[in-house]
Amino acid sequence: MIFLRSLAFALALVLVTPPYSLVALASFPLPALTRFRIITGWSRLIILLAEMLLGIRYRVLGREHLPDRPAVILSKHQSAWETLAFQVIFPPQVLVIKRELLWIPFFGWGLALASPIAIDRSRGAVALKRLAEQGRRRLAQGFWIAIFPEGTRVKPGERGVYRVGGTWLAARLGAPIVPVAHNAGLFWGKNAFLKRPGCITVEIGEPIESQGADPHALNAKVEQWIETRSAALSRGQ
Repeated sequence: MIFLRSLAFALALVLVTPPYSLVALASFPLPALTRFRIITGWSRLIILLAEMLLGIRYRVLGREHLPDRPAVILSKHQSAWETLAFQVIFPPQVLVIKRELLWIPFFGWGLALASPIAIDRSRGAVALKRLAEQGRRRLAQGFWIAIFPEGTRVKPGERGVYRVGGTWLAARLGAPIVPVAHNAGLFWGKNAFLKRPGCITVEIGEPIESQGADPHALNAKVEQWIETRSAALSRGQ
């Protein structure tokens, strides 16, 4: 049954993604926030298909912690699920991504029109400068900024290296930090064709003020909260 459900979902992706990419391309002349709402309709559709075909539902804890102004979201990264679901759960936001993702046919084209902050990590100080410039611009446009500080997907129960870029950006811009934990990898694994039915829990922590704070101290605080809560959620707590 899991195989058949996963196959049906994969086929649905193949069917809906190319035509929706044309819709995304047609939104090019529109304002950034309008483009975002059109393009993220694809994410909403995929999350709906995941529920209908895969039996993957989700619940959100801590919505009341969301601040009333644009913030920097720092989250655990376990699967592709959260990159889609966050478009549904949180206010309009942009992702900080590897520049290479924009080169993927259809997906990358739509992603480019969603106003991401695309950086070349190999360029060091140049990448940080670009991150700060574009981050300031996106906040001014009303977008939140979502960053996965480990930089890549990590299996449940494992921990990657938390890079300081996210807390550095928040401190540089004076934006609050919203830490997020979840257990999506239990149901939608990294690069896994087979996806298990169940209920993903997304937990939103209390916002952390970054103004004048040391990015490294902020990074350690964020890492401790995310890892503690992610481990508990993976155990069903």
